[in-house]
This record gives sequence, structure tokens and C-alpha cells, in this order.
Amino acid sequence: MNEWFDDFKTAVAFLTRLPMPHPDGAMPANFVRAHRMFPVVGALIGAAVGLLCLGLRAAGVPDLAAAALALGGSAVITGALHEDGLADIADGFGGGRTRESKLEIMRDSRLGTYGAVILLVSFAAKLSALAAIPSGYVVPSLIAVHALGRGVLPAMSLNLPYARKDGLARNAGQPDAATATVAGVLALLIAIVSLSWSNAFYAAVLAGMSAFSVAWLSLRQIGGQTGDVLGGAEQVAETAILVLLAARLAQP
Repeated sequence: MNEWFDDFKTAVAFLTRLPMPHPDGAMPANFVRAHRMFPVVGALIGAAVGLLCLGLRAAGVPDLAAAALALGGSAVITGALHEDGLADIADGFGGGRTRESKLEIMRDSRLGTYGAVILLVSFAAKLSALAAIPSGYVVPSLIAVHALGRGVLPAMSLNLPYARKDGLARNAGQPDAATATVAGVLALLIAIVSLSWSNAFYAAVLAGMSAFSVAWLSLRQIGGQTGDVLGGAEQVAETAILVLLAARLAQP
């Protein structure tokens, strides 16, 4: 149990801006093993965002504005970690001509045109989807969305080669098959508990398809994974699942 709790704290420290003590400038020794707790931390993030959205609606804030503020709250909690990855891969894949130039652009902290456009599209899609979901489904939907979006990352990290000889992804290391399996199973269980069986099934399938699509594109573009690739994959899955649930849950 101590190992599981340590992994939970490490996952919280990595996936959020909540203060969790760990050695400065060093990756925690249990970071790779902590991948199994990614969907659990994701579920808690989703619950917090959902409760914020629900509270704003209850206070009389229009659904669209409540959704926008809740998504802003999500970025505050996570430090926009995954949004940054999505923007970087859009800039790199869209603006670079060679593998080396794509990777160099992805290292640049400045936001380019492709990155700005993809963030706008992603935010608009999530905003409209969240606003369309009935209040009774907001919290469970966001719990499932955030759990599944992070639950696919360990499997991606396990199966993709590194695109660079250095960087966050390589320094962090790759989880083993058991860790990736535990993460996937936990994400699926969270989705099943939060949603109906059919919605959980479709959401899980879409999460897998999103991860596979980003992995395939990354292999073609830069030859493998970086931290940005994993972050971008989380955002693609999160956006796709939220739109799916809105389509299935929205009142006619």
C-alpha cells in the first residue's frame, strides 16, 4: 500500500500543479511505476473540473460560460501540461520539413500558428461539448474523460521508440507491460463506474483509437515519442471522448 500511495503522490506531482515534495531537478525514483496511477489522478482532476462546472451552473452562470471557466480551471490545476504538448506537436509537425527541423520546432517554447489553431479548435470543441452535456452527467463524464485520456499514455510510452536521445520522455523512462496494463484496466474500470456500459465501451475504444492515431502520426513525422507527443495524445483523446459523450448524452 505504501508503494501505491507513493506512486499516487508522484503522479499528482507530475500531472498537476499541486505541491508534492520530491527532489529538485531529479525525476522521482518511482516515476515509471507511478504511470499506473495516471488514470486515478486523471479521475480526480475530472471530478474537480466537473464540480466547478456544476457549481457555476447552479449559481446561474450560463452553460457556455460555466464550461469555459471550468476548462480554465482545468488548465490551472494541470498547468496546461498536455495543452502545451498538443501545441508543440502541431507546430512541429505542421511547420517542419525534416525530422530534425520538426524536433527543433517542438523544443521552441514560443507558440506558432499551427499550435494556436489546434488549441483553438480543441478548446472550442471541448467548450461546446461540455456546455451541451446535461448537469446530471457533467461530473461522471469528466471523470471518465480525464481518466481515459491519461490511462492510454503508459501503453503509448511502452510501445513507441524515443524520437530524441535526450528529453523528458527518455529521461523519465518507459513503463513495463504490467504497469501499462494496470493503468489501462483502472481507466476502463473508472469509465464503467462513471458511465453506462455502452458509453464506457465507446469512450474506451475512442481513447485507444486516439492514442493509436497520434502514435502512428508521430512515428511518420519524427520517428517516435517525446513528452509533447504523449501530452498531445492525451488532449486528442480528451477532446474526442468529450465530444462523443456530448453527442450521446445531450438532450434533443
